[in-house]
Amino acid sequence: MSNQQLSTKEKIAKRVAKEFKDGDVVNLGIGMPTLVSNYIDPNISVFVQSENGVVGVSKASATEKSPNLVNAGGAPVGMIKGGVFIDSLTSFALIRGGHIDATVLGGLQVDQAGNLANWMVPGKMVPGMGGAMDLVAGTKKVIIAMEHVNKKGEAKILKECTLPLTAQGVVSMIITELAVFECANGQLTLTEISEDSHLEEIKAKTEATFVVSEKLHKHKGE
Repeated sequence: MSNQQLSTKEKIAKRVAKEFKDGDVVNLGIGMPTLVSNYIDPNISVFVQSENGVVGVSKASATEKSPNLVNAGGAPVGMIKGGVFIDSLTSFALIRGGHIDATVLGGLQVDQAGNLANWMVPGKMVPGMGGAMDLVAGTKKVIIAMEHVNKKGEAKILKECTLPLTAQGVVSMIITELAVFECANGQLTLTEISEDSHLEEIKAKTEATFVVSEKLHKHKGE
């Protein structure tokens, strides 16, 4: 499938998958991040961990879907050869012990200081914070995969988050359908622009202050 035929969420997921390297243990959050597993390079070994107690998650085929094998969001998954089941204590020991190389989470808001808000909107039903707070505190690299603006067209990359925070200063990278930002030392750096966007559009849709990398380039979505 060409990049032009992909949905916005699929384009983001495909770009996120390029951040993994051979041997990584990664956690994919509920929602859009679960799509990332569909685009992991088949030539490398990446072990996907789900906090409900699975290491070695893969995409479930139409014939192998089982109500007894699901990810943390309750969606059917498959297992790679050599995958394992573990209890919740061991699963969160992996997370809290710093053994996860990268986590991919959705975001409601991210700000220029690397603060993340992704677990509740005041006044709306909150199913629970899940494992996000543990993941952002215990994982080596925190990647936020989200659409650049919300359904109202409002910026989601802000000077300062207005929603309740998940954690402060934890975000390593933001990947949207328009751009890639790296977060370090309280500063956002624009490193990449998608092939169908341009700098002026990103500035217009980003409230946060950011610098433009000297190595800024366009991502063609191969």
